[in-house]
Amino acid sequence: MTAPIVTLAQPHPFPGKLIIVEGLDGSGKSTQLLLLKKWLESKGLNVFFTEWNSSNLVRETTKRGKKTKALTPTTFSLLHATDFSNRLYHDILPPLKAGMIVLADRYAYTAFARDAVRGVSRTWVRKLYNFAVRPDMAFYFKVPIDVAIDRLLGGTRGQFKYYEAGMDMNLSQDVTESFRLFQSRILEEYDKIVPEYGLITMDATQEIEDQQNVMRELVSKALEGYKPKRGTHGKRETLFWRRFAVRQAE
Repeated sequence: MTAPIVTLAQPHPFPGKLIIVEGLDGSGKSTQLLLLKKWLESKGLNVFFTEWNSSNLVRETTKRGKKTKALTPTTFSLLHATDFSNRLYHDILPPLKAGMIVLADRYAYTAFARDAVRGVSRTWVRKLYNFAVRPDMAFYFKVPIDVAIDRLLGGTRGQFKYYEAGMDMNLSQDVTESFRLFQSRILEEYDKIVPEYGLITMDATQEIEDQQNVMRELVSKALEGYKPKRGTHGKRETLFWRRFAVRQAE
């Protein structure tokens, strides 16, 4: 049986659900996703969580490149795409095929925004990630740049990191000002991405509880008719990997 073709341009055929969040650092998106995860689990649903730039495959390479400040915009883009590809095929697709709910803290849209601001072709980046599964729901937590900065510096962050502040772009010698300029440009990119891909915009300046209530209401409607049962896709994948299982010595 031919495997279904999966692209970012069309709904996926798997029995599970993929819900993702996007937004600037300091938007509160991670907090909202964690609260949603706990709520879904309290409903007895099987939930799997994944986050941006967390694959072991390229972690050391990325860390080394950041430390030596040797990452060009294209290299940075390709490393993140490699990380995403690895997590997609090992962390996202298996639970989706098994009928689980997958929650992702950042998705391909993060690359669309950040890479474009760094000067990488928007068309090229979109083609690069065209293998991605289209999310069932994509939330964008929109927050003014000054609010994001106040939240980050008022927490445990202390100071912005070199690349997250866009210091590689020579926007300003002051790291906070560079962050402001760099992230403001990312906000502009998100404003283009939201209507292009149908992201749900959330007012990230509202109270945490109010945001979560809105999110839960929207997710509840989206999950109407959802049956958390293991799908045939997941069964086929289990049989596939079982062929490579190493027999233990008796």
